Amino acid sequence: MTAGEASSIIYSKNNPSYTSVLRAYIRNARFNTSSTPKPLLIITPKDESHVSAAVTCAQKLGFRLKIRSGGHDYEGLSYVFDEPFFILDMFNLRSITVDMADESAWVGAGSTLGELYYNIWKNSKVHGFPAGVCPTVGIGGHISGAGYGTMIRKYGLSVDYVVDAKLVDVNGRILDRKAMGEDLFWAIRGGGAASFGVVLAYKVKLVPVPEKVTVFRVERYLTENATDITLKWQSVAPTTDDELFMRMLVQPVTRNKKKTVRITVIALYLGDSDSLVSLLNKDFPELGIVKEICNETSWIDSVLWWANYDLGTQPTTLLDRDLNDANFLKRKSDYVQTPIPKKGLESLWKKMVELGKVGLVFNSYGGRMKRVKSDATPFPHRAGNLFKIQYSVSWEQPGDEAVKNFTTQAKLLHEFMTPFVSKNPRSAYLNYRDIDVGSTKTWSYEEGKVYGQSYFNGNYDRLVDVKTAVDPKNFFRYEQSIPPRSSIHI
Repeated sequence: MTAGEASSIIYSKNNPSYTSVLRAYIRNARFNTSSTPKPLLIITPKDESHVSAAVTCAQKLGFRLKIRSGGHDYEGLSYVFDEPFFILDMFNLRSITVDMADESAWVGAGSTLGELYYNIWKNSKVHGFPAGVCPTVGIGGHISGAGYGTMIRKYGLSVDYVVDAKLVDVNGRILDRKAMGEDLFWAIRGGGAASFGVVLAYKVKLVPVPEKVTVFRVERYLTENATDITLKWQSVAPTTDDELFMRMLVQPVTRNKKKTVRITVIALYLGDSDSLVSLLNKDFPELGIVKEICNETSWIDSVLWWANYDLGTQPTTLLDRDLNDANFLKRKSDYVQTPIPKKGLESLWKKMVELGKVGLVFNSYGGRMKRVKSDATPFPHRAGNLFKIQYSVSWEQPGDEAVKNFTTQAKLLHEFMTPFVSKNPRSAYLNYRDIDVGSTKTWSYEEGKVYGQSYFNGNYDRLVDVKTAVDPKNFFRYEQSIPPRSSIHI
């Protein structure tokens, strides 16, 4: 790399653009304060060779590397550290090459989900990709942590469609699937690639989608049978037709000056509205779905609708990276394996109203998720899980008191849910990053096991073996990274 090249991609603290580059991809305002640890340098590679150079250079200088794709790590672990560190900011490595003859795409780690969806749509109106709802999420983090979206019941996870990858290893070598070997390729498809190297790009297979899909959104309050609908949702949403995904939002709200709970069922059906209404009249009559509330639309329009844009919004909107957009937020996760009984739901509503702010998102499993083995990828939460819960609280007021108040609310609701969720281990989803699951300061096997078994269950040991083979001195490390079996660090 020439001095001129270096000066155009490296930002030190005395560079006038340093702060704006750092803040651009901070997606959680909790980590945009004067006291948040800052990187000594931000490196913004424009070429694969720049990544290799950054990995080699950081080791020689004794600095850690934090790897940021889209900045959506809920705990800021891709851009904050309490050791001296550089940020490797991947946003320039955003090329997307769609090959319709092969029904595949090479996608740069710095691309966003929205950019991938847009590029697929430009090439085909009957293909899609099973990944997340938020268009500004970075490909690198999303896929390396498993990735899922509204087609999870039909197609499973994003990583189930990764067929090749390019990665820079600890020695600065650029490896594809063949060169890295199947163990490392397995690990970076759901095990959190930042423990093993720097992913440059993933090659993904596209999936077929119909020309017309159907979406709907239905709200119910406690006075409108919300409890019975939630009870029934738990048995229907994971077992109904694989073409149907029904997410449920559960939120404490004020209605007619009274605190209560509102549920919202949001659905994607890979088919027409007549078929959907017929299916739900049979499987879920309590929901009262009629054709008038259903919208038939193209798959790309459904992507925009799920991202809270109006139907008819131009697909080019998916290219907007929405920089410098950050609320204060806290997220947590759980897996439900047996339905929560009616009395349990009633006690949950009471607790949510009492706490006041934390909402829940129920994401239905079943379908293809129960047909893929738990060790096919590092992500183990497949058969036996009815749905995943995301705990969600966001706020606008800055300051430590607000942080403490709202994060405590999330912890209390999570604690309350203990009897109703998975046990031994209590499972969590890596991409819903939550430092409360556990963290490490020594990178010992035992410390890593605390969060490693929650995120990966029985796959933790294989991830440790891969880490030991490819990064034995533990250069690629962060607060929840996979440790090598020995704890010798560089």
